[in-house]
Amino acid sequence: MLAYCDYIADVVRKGLVENTAAPKSLVKDVGSIKMDLHPEEGYFVSTMKTIEVIDINNKIYKITVEEI
Repeated sequence: MLAYCDYIADVVRKGLVENTAAPKSLVKDVGSIKMDLHPEEGYFVSTMKTIEVIDINNKIYKITVEEI
């Protein structure tokens, strides 16, 4: 069965990026989608994706999309 982590992470990121353009947005910056890769070999460890988001107070958040 297929997992849609890539698609869901992309939809979330695009929505947040669009929100940063809003006049009263609380979101300052949205990072790229990071994949769960092996630190040395670089192969996929899982389908998990993460996105870092910075709010207007410079607090950093990590959004995780993970198949369970």
